[in-house]
Amino acid sequence: MKIHNIGIIMNGVTGRMGTNQHLLRSIAEIIRQGGIKVSSDEIIMPDPILVGRDIHKLEKLGQLSGVKKMTTNVDEALADPHNIIYFDSQTTGRRAEGVRKAVKAGKHVYCEKPIAIDTKTALELYELCKAAGLKNGVVQDKLWLPGIMKLKRLIQNGFFGEILSVRGEFGYWVFEGHSIPAQRPSWNYRKEDDGGIIVDMLCHWRYVLDHIFGKVKAVSCLGATHIPERIDEQGKPYKCTADDSAYATLELEGGVIAHFNSSWTVRVRRDDLLTLQVDGTKGSAVAGLRECYIQHYGNTPKPVWNPDIEQPIKFFEGWSKVPEQEVFENAFKVQWELFLRHVVKDEPFPWDLREGAKGVQLAEKGLESWEKRCWLDIPDL
Repeated sequence: MKIHNIGIIMNGVTGRMGTNQHLLRSIAEIIRQGGIKVSSDEIIMPDPILVGRDIHKLEKLGQLSGVKKMTTNVDEALADPHNIIYFDSQTTGRRAEGVRKAVKAGKHVYCEKPIAIDTKTALELYELCKAAGLKNGVVQDKLWLPGIMKLKRLIQNGFFGEILSVRGEFGYWVFEGHSIPAQRPSWNYRKEDDGGIIVDMLCHWRYVLDHIFGKVKAVSCLGATHIPERIDEQGKPYKCTADDSAYATLELEGGVIAHFNSSWTVRVRRDDLLTLQVDGTKGSAVAGLRECYIQHYGNTPKPVWNPDIEQPIKFFEGWSKVPEQEVFENAFKVQWELFLRHVVKDEPFPWDLREGAKGVQLAEKGLESWEKRCWLDIPDL
């Protein structure tokens, strides 16, 4: 049996996403399952080293995950030739420096989004990797969510006919912290710490739209800071300087119109924390994170507007649940496996840092649109 032991530097893994999705549910799970089986006699086995600023947090993570190697010195990890991949899930402002160091050390790069605080820096990181001949990738996890995968299959089978529009509803109520503790970190609500929902979520909507529905051509976005003050991790009040809600309309190649409401100040009365409704000439679908419901043209009711009587149509009853036709794994884990196969076996991996830069570009254009109160075209990078 040929086993590829791949050293992975996991920097910033003590954060919420780094711990739960990337370490525990992805890398540690791949190790637990016996690695990635490439063929009957070949396996890719991750060999991670945990990197962070707090050794006590790292030690606790080591106990949870079973990973033995850890350090608070990223340069030490980069100097080890065994480590050939650098993964970054630090806060956005620290990411560029980490990636530059990794490229200088000759490591392949995989990182969380947004990959940088601005498009210029994001493209620079891509060009650095490209010039050094290093493989690179950005996390675009929502492409492998079961609900979105089901939408993709419907498109592949021509279910919608001509797609007309996409409506996204994302968010939930994040508590302010005055009485009930907040469930998101305080930096999310400070512009000076690279917070804000436009920067966070428009990166996601860019790759979902580009890869599934059509290339984004233009955007009109309105942001808002609905909650002016929150309580931080030390119990102290702070001023919210970043947007906590975003209302974006996007024009896609082929004439599809998309609209996404993204908010940390909304209460949920829908199927999931994220729902996508796709309407086409032959049918419609509503997908959450895992489930998807469809209504074909032949099952579409014919309502008549009459507010003087109780609505006789039970609209939810006209939808059918898409059955489970595939086995879906954790979306982050699926993409990790694809990236590791890309590094070891040179298999295709189109989700590179240039794709990540597109997400940063849309977020920047969204912020500019809000400031100028206008539509903006999205030029090719």
